[in-house]
Amino acid sequence: MKLIMAIIKPFKLDDVREALTPLGVQGLTVSEVKGFGRQKGQTEIYRGAEYHVSFLPKIKIEVVVPADLADQVIEAISKSAHTGKIGDGKIFVIDIERAMRIRTGEVDGEAL
Repeated sequence: MKLIMAIIKPFKLDDVREALTPLGVQGLTVSEVKGFGRQKGQTEIYRGAEYHVSFLPKIKIEVVVPADLADQVIEAISKSAHTGKIGDGKIFVIDIERAMRIRTGEVDGEAL
């Protein structure tokens, strides 16, 4: 099993979800996060005063999938979150040793 964690632009969330559904991804976790990197923040104006925002809003998606499905999920996220502009995000892949559904006690692949 693999944990695929993707940091994407907020307006791309629906596109990513729609790309993952046909692959059989039944659930994912979404968090609103803030971060900075090569995008270097942005300058905004509030009540006439200009200020610099270093941390930009992003969305973090976490999904656990069987190892044989991981490459397809990574490709789907990559294609659907791509805008070609700086700040498109990153994808991280982590091995998962074990998973358990608390309600039923199912483990590993059955728990997904």
